[in-house]
Amino acid sequence: MEPNQSERVSEALFVRRTCIVLGLTLVALLLVGLLGAAFDVLLLILTAALIALPLRAGARWLNRKTRWPVGVSLALVAFFVVGILAAAGWLVSASIGDQIDQLQEKAPEVIQNAENRLRQTSLGRRLLRQDVNPEKLLESGSSGWLGRLSGAVSATLGTLANFYVVLFLGAFLAAQPDVYRKGLVMLVPKPGRKRAGEVLDKLGETLLGWLGGKVFSMAVVGVLSYLGLWALGIQLAGALALFAGIVAFIPNFGPILALIPAVGFALLSGPQQALYVVFLYMGIQFVESNLLTPLIQNKVISMPPALVFISQLVVGIFAGGLGLALATPIVAIVMVLVKMLYVQDVLKDDSVEV
Repeated sequence: MEPNQSERVSEALFVRRTCIVLGLTLVALLLVGLLGAAFDVLLLILTAALIALPLRAGARWLNRKTRWPVGVSLALVAFFVVGILAAAGWLVSASIGDQIDQLQEKAPEVIQNAENRLRQTSLGRRLLRQDVNPEKLLESGSSGWLGRLSGAVSATLGTLANFYVVLFLGAFLAAQPDVYRKGLVMLVPKPGRKRAGEVLDKLGETLLGWLGGKVFSMAVVGVLSYLGLWALGIQLAGALALFAGIVAFIPNFGPILALIPAVGFALLSGPQQALYVVFLYMGIQFVESNLLTPLIQNKVISMPPALVFISQLVVGIFAGGLGLALATPIVAIVMVLVKMLYVQDVLKDDSVEV
């Protein structure tokens, strides 16, 4: 083969390999993009399932006790849940509604007070070196405000759309769970369909147990926060405790989110009071992490705290706040699948309990 012809063959081979590498890279990036988009949808489906599971469990319990049709039992349970939520909302609005309004009114004062105290220290001055002046923001022009406004409107519409999807999808899953269960089982080859049904049943049992335990843990955190803040004489203890109970749904990051406004309002009474609030929330977090969570996990499934934290970081990259909130049930699902389908079925190790 002539040298020139050999060089041309080498160049063609190099170009071909380069095109293959570029093509594979583009396909990988496309798959990652599709995974990111599909992941949001999967999280919405998981949220809907977490709504449907307790409704269906309540309907089955009522059916066993009364022998009423499952559909009637489901409707009664749904009305009961809606009534409980409405009554709780009315009680909350009646008892701490004024506190929430005061919370909104006092928020600027709290922020200004915290900023003034930060300016009294060298570290605080470094943190506030790039000061954001509201007057400068106003001078940025109407186009900037229009952009922020349109972003807020689109985010609100997106949240409402997701809420609509989750609500109705949860209702459909609660009304006809067997239809979707059979559909998933039919995707598995016949020899494995019985096992697939067992796995799905175990997943439902695990998620239901975790959700019940989480709601109980949130209630305990809210009550302890209210009692502690009330004993310390912190303003708007009810509103702050309600916020602490709600964000307790998010492990690891929830307590930090709850601590920020509580410390801000405690600073109105002085730094010593703020320090007491920090100790209070640390104590509540200790009780929740070392007593409530292990008790719940021992009854449902044991999840290493480090694994939950890592999953929050990974899932949060794809789905933001919703990923942080749902990282724990995702870990529970993965652990059930690994133990049942890999450890028990592939490795034949039946000593591992699920």
